Order: sequence, then C-alpha cells, then structure tokens
Amino acid sequence: AEVAPGDVDNVWLCNSGTEANEAALKFARSATGRSKIIATTRGFHGRTMGALATTWKDKYKKPYEPLIDGVEFVPYGDSEAMADAIDDETAGVILEPLQGEGGINPPSTEFLQTARVHTAQHGAVLVMDEIQTGLGRTGSMWATETHDVVPDVLTSAKGIASGLPLGATLVRDWVADGAASHGSTFSGNPVVCAAAGATLDVIESESLATRAAETGRYLRGELERRLGDDVRDVRGEGLMVGVEVKRGANRLLRELALNHQLLALPAGRTVLRLLPPLVAEEEHCDAVVDALAEVVG
Repeated sequence: AEVAPGDVDNVWLCNSGTEANEAALKFARSATGRSKIIATTRGFHGRTMGALATTWKDKYKKPYEPLIDGVEFVPYGDSEAMADAIDDETAGVILEPLQGEGGINPPSTEFLQTARVHTAQHGAVLVMDEIQTGLGRTGSMWATETHDVVPDVLTSAKGIASGLPLGATLVRDWVADGAASHGSTFSGNPVVCAAAGATLDVIESESLATRAAETGRYLRGELERRLGDDVRDVRGEGLMVGVEVKRGANRLLRELALNHQLLALPAGRTVLRLLPPLVAEEEHCDAVVDALAEVVG
C-alpha cells in the first residue's frame, strides 16, 4: 500500500494476476450493487471465469462458455464509446493502462481520463489492470501515474515477488467498505510476502522505474534506427516494448530463441513483445537489437 497511487491503500493478497482481477470484479459488483462490467477490445485480464469474460479473444473463451454475463466491450482507445457505455447500471470498468497481450497498445491520456471521469460521475468502479505494466515496467511505478489517473481498484502480480506466485488487489476505502466476503487459502503466505517486500525495496532503492524509462527509451530508439522500414512499428513505454513486423511473429520468435538465446513473446499475430529485466543495461539492449536486426532483415 505504501507504493500505491493516491489513496488506493487497502490490499487483498492472492496467488496470481487472474485471481487479483477476479477479486476486483467481485468487489466492483458488491460495492455498487450492480452487475454491468465494461471491458475493452483486445484486452486480456486472465483465465478464470470472471476475468476470462472480460478478456477479448474468443480463442481463450469459447471452450469454456457460458461465462459470467453482463460484460460489454468498447473499442480500446475510443473515448466517446467509453463515455457512452458508462451509465448508472455500470458496476465497473476494467482496462489496461497499456495493453500487453493485445499488441502493446499505448492509450491516450484522454481515453484513460474519460474512463476515470465517467465512472466517478456514475458511482462505478474504475479497475486498472497493472499486472503487466506495474512496478516500474513502463518507466513509472504505475502506468496510470503517467496519465494522472488514480483508479478505485488496481491489480498487480507478475514481477511483484520476483517469480514467486503472488497477486494483489488494491482498493480505495469505499470499495473496501462495500466488499462482500472473499478469501483464499494461501493469501498472504509469509514466503511470497517476504519476496515481495524484498522486491519492492530493490525497485525503490535502486530507482528501477526511472532506469526502465531511460533504458526503454534507448532500446526503442535503437530498434527504430536499426530496423527502420523492415518493420511496421516500434512502440511501448519503458521496458514494455512491441515490435510490429510485416509477417507472422512466431517464426521470428523461434529464431530468436534457438539462434540467439533470446526469449520474447507474441502479442497478437504480428507483434514481438519485449519485456527485459528492469536491471537491463544498454549493452543488453544492443545485443537484443543485433539479434532482431538479423532475424527481421
């Protein structure tokens, strides 16, 4: 809670990102007494039944339908559509402040602030899924801070405990006060909490968010310079970088892994997702750029 944005300082701990989002959706419904949830196209929020219902791609959802109902999708980045969708029946809006699985898609500040203004006006919960973007990854402790947005609920996981299983759902007082019963057998177990405490200490003491911003700027600049017109786009924030290629990404990912010992992920069919360690230095970025230039060129 000490590193949370604004007054989002009540914390429920769990074991993974999807559990954190599942709790966020439950808290939104119980705190408001409503059921409608708004999510976005190309969004990804997890693989349990509630979180999966707010995830966009059918390939993740179809085998498990019917999922929970009451979920509506709006185009990611469309401020007008977001404003129109939020009403007095809305329990919550869940979105990523920079989409990961959907293609490394940075939003405009206007889009995120529109979601913030209209959820506040209608008494709905704004949930920011920072499971991939949070804890310094995008160049600030939380990606929402870049856009001057303080959500009602913020979810975190992935790097929070340096590889041990931990998720967190952070909520404002009014959401915590309205939350119904919720729990987990291993919530807050001492081993992973110790790892999380050590991780947060290092992120803060070594200014890893600032370092990610600087190193990420260098990496994106070198990728743009070296790859040029051989790719469609280089985008992202901090050390969350997407390279949109002109053909399928999977073959290139295989070549990077087998021939260059470089592990990367797809983000859609044509985007290479780069998530270097927050301690990466420019020499590591140069090695990545050299490898990509070889497999893309």
